[in-house]
Amino acid sequence: MAAPVVVYPPSATGGRRVRAGDEILGLAYSLRDLTEFLRRAGLEDISPDEVAASTMIEWRGGGPDAWGLHGAGPA
Repeated sequence: MAAPVVVYPPSATGGRRVRAGDEILGLAYSLRDLTEFLRRAGLEDISPDEVAASTMIEWRGGGPDAWGLHGAGPA
């Protein structure tokens, strides 16, 4: 996967939309969800710790610890 990944702010339901390039990968509710989306998109060997530290991810509305209805705390 060469496209940058954008993780949007938490929605009203608490999920964060994930996009790689022009493709929506899904709605993640945790770092584990995001990691699984990236694995399915071609980064098979990536771990949640690597996802949290990755420079290829643009975090909007909070970083890798911002999950849930109010965008705070891990899920």
